[in-house]
Amino acid sequence: MQKSISKYLTKNTEAAPLAVFRILFGVMMLLSIIRFWSNGWIEKLYLEPDFHFTYYGFSWVQPLGNFTYVIFGICALAALGIALGYRYKWSVLLFFLSFTYIELMDKTTYLNHYYFISCLAFLMLFLEGSAYFSLDSYRRKQAFTHIPKWNIDSIKLLLGIVYFYAGLAKLNSDWLLRAMPLKIWLPSKYDLPLLGNLMQQEWVHYSFSWFGAIYDLSIPFLLLYKPTRKLGFVLVVIFHLLTRVLFPIGMFPYIMIVSALIFFDAGFHQKIIHFLRRSFRLKTLATTVRVSKMSSKPALMAVAAFFVIQLLLPWRYLAYPGELFWTEEGYRFSWRVMLMEKAGYAQFKVVDEQTGKNFYVDNSDFLTPFQEKQMSTQPDFILEYAQYLADHFSAQGHKSLAVYVESYVALNGRLSQPFIDPNVNLLDEPRSFKPKTFILPFDDTIQGL
Repeated sequence: MQKSISKYLTKNTEAAPLAVFRILFGVMMLLSIIRFWSNGWIEKLYLEPDFHFTYYGFSWVQPLGNFTYVIFGICALAALGIALGYRYKWSVLLFFLSFTYIELMDKTTYLNHYYFISCLAFLMLFLEGSAYFSLDSYRRKQAFTHIPKWNIDSIKLLLGIVYFYAGLAKLNSDWLLRAMPLKIWLPSKYDLPLLGNLMQQEWVHYSFSWFGAIYDLSIPFLLLYKPTRKLGFVLVVIFHLLTRVLFPIGMFPYIMIVSALIFFDAGFHQKIIHFLRRSFRLKTLATTVRVSKMSSKPALMAVAAFFVIQLLLPWRYLAYPGELFWTEEGYRFSWRVMLMEKAGYAQFKVVDEQTGKNFYVDNSDFLTPFQEKQMSTQPDFILEYAQYLADHFSAQGHKSLAVYVESYVALNGRLSQPFIDPNVNLLDEPRSFKPKTFILPFDDTIQGL
């Protein structure tokens, strides 16, 4: 086993696929940041709200007022540096730190593809992305035509994990047997040209559900196997363009389409590089076959640890009791993509335990509509918000406070039911990774992984 691993780590491959991936990744990230900025979302999501939901252990990560624009600016410049291959390691490091900081500023904005980008940026820290066709190679007047094979294989592995785990997550009774939540979402697309009438048909809802599961489970293997690679890529394009038409998920479909190109042979990527050279009239460095050997043992260990975490983290939900879709304990960071539709109501009551007096909170006084929607269905949001309310009213002179919530949640088209125990003082419940015992039981069963 050890000999096989050692032998694999000595294998080299052409650097062109990683160079093309680096360029496309940097360009896509730059466009994403420009789009985010131009739509006014920095102000709307990070500057306007008075309160931000945080990840446990990262409460110190907060928007920095107008300096938040500086963070986005650094992120954009770093993305440009990645695309150009300019001071590659520093560009990737700055991008990873700035993008992840942005991601951590408010848990309300969590999306699987934000997490994917952070993971990919972290992985790229250890890859020889500027070995070939980069400003770094022009600066040092030396291009490496070959790199360690694991550099490219690691990107393929990450993409495979994302797809395969997303497919496993779809193997549940709501998705396959009830076509939920697509049965809720698709009929609302009645105004789509050509597709609008189809979106009303139940057989379409089931077809999309089953196709989505089969697609996610099979696409890594279709892309890996050369005879089916072109078919796999066509499916990638169709699938992600269709999801872009149906759902407002931003740049993610395009990011996944260009990422899938990494599975193609080096000859294909050389054609792309030749096209770029010709289009921008770039000089070609005179070079012989050279192998980049800048990878170190610590880098390999970091990449190995990264993949162990990626393989195990999605299974942490097994350590929690209750239905995952109901409690959402262990739901995030596990590649569970668009699997549920939850609607909730949460009414908070603040009680003075000494006098018995109480009053109800108008959530719109503290939260944006988007924040309130997210809070009303997620227990960790409810707990953090309750503690924030206690701090707020304590600062106004109220003493010996207790905070209770009356909440109801509807999951995947079911009737709403009580969500949080209304008799539990949420101030007695610390934020932690332990199971949240104040969540009321789910009155149904969802079979599956």
